[in-house]
Amino acid sequence: MNATTSIRRWVAQRLLSTAAAGRTSGLAGLPVLPKRLTMPLRRDGMDPLPALGKMRDAEPIHRMRRVFGINVWLVSGYDEAKTVLADTSSYSTDIRPFMGIDTDARIGGLGFTDPPEHTRLRKILTPEFTVRRLARLQPVIDRVVSERLDAMDAAGPVVDLVHEFAFPIPFLVICELLGLPIEDREPFRKLGHARFDISGGGADVFGAMSESRAFLQEIVNRQRVEPGDGLIGQIIRELGDEVSDEDLGGLADGVFTGGYETSASMLSLGTLALLRDPESYALAGQRDRVDDVVAELMRYLSVVQITFPRFAKHDIELEGKQIKKGDVLIVSLSAANRDEKMGPDTELLNPNVDRPSHLGFGHGFHRCVGAELARMELRSAFLGLVDRFPQLALAIPPEQLTFRDLSIVYGVEALPVRLRPAAEAQATA
Repeated sequence: MNATTSIRRWVAQRLLSTAAAGRTSGLAGLPVLPKRLTMPLRRDGMDPLPALGKMRDAEPIHRMRRVFGINVWLVSGYDEAKTVLADTSSYSTDIRPFMGIDTDARIGGLGFTDPPEHTRLRKILTPEFTVRRLARLQPVIDRVVSERLDAMDAAGPVVDLVHEFAFPIPFLVICELLGLPIEDREPFRKLGHARFDISGGGADVFGAMSESRAFLQEIVNRQRVEPGDGLIGQIIRELGDEVSDEDLGGLADGVFTGGYETSASMLSLGTLALLRDPESYALAGQRDRVDDVVAELMRYLSVVQITFPRFAKHDIELEGKQIKKGDVLIVSLSAANRDEKMGPDTELLNPNVDRPSHLGFGHGFHRCVGAELARMELRSAFLGLVDRFPQLALAIPPEQLTFRDLSIVYGVEALPVRLRPAAEAQATA
């Protein structure tokens, strides 16, 4: 029995014994997560809570509490986060035993798998996300951005940027990438946000995961007979029966999970951050500087607030802390990306500062495979937005904005913006 199998069985036995006592059926059975565990997901506007920064500075590896008799650790320092995320020999990302579900089930694509399964699956997906392969999507991205800017212009002078721009762009691009038929897109869109909102407890999150996975599985089954033009059909044509429908459905699910809500939140919160800093907003419209702006927004916003949990395979000492076999480690990307090791003024947005590589796409073995696609979308979107609406402005007082509390992927519910100054809008009406 290898170390990974051993820890899975050990943790599953502890959960099952607790369930037998009538207390739980795994994480999926938690009606509400303990408040202390939700602290890394709470913010003050766009900023992590000050308490998170204080915890990081005092104790970058901090034991938060015990759940089901298992220690839960928060890793919030930049160096400590990189150490944990790069170590696949000491930690597992297979969450299934903790959910009280069949350990043969597959969820969440690559994020919840370990080697050798992860290695095998990533080998299937990675060729589709090379710069060369993704180049075919640039005209699609530019077209979608242009169409959304036209729609905003037609709906103005005041529009909700979230509804008209931030969410449609990555959703339509992901649908094109996967090869989802037009008729399947609207029901699939509704499954997006529910996957990341933990306010209803584990059952709602895992229920949304299962529903979207089943939806994609049906599409994969159909394309096995008649492959489409997107990623799903391409993999079927290239690999045929070498890749199972179950594997392909999981990979497609992971692509959607990583590429929709995250990019949408980056576009909405990124625009809000830029509107608070006119100099950076102008830089986002310059082709030779937009990459700097995107990288700094990824660091500053850290819309993916925490990584997939890591489960210790064996006892380990980590920066002086005694991590026990079965302990859960949560890495706070929002805290790590504002560590003083990231350079000066980490609490501020400043694309002119030369900083170390941010952790917005994760790090190590599980670093986001779709990072380049996300950058392509953000580049095109911000360049187009600044060019079309150079004097874009928030249309309501900032204190009236509503943010998504308790969401692994942080965002804003709506972002009303005025496309042009009132006098200019009246003159062109």
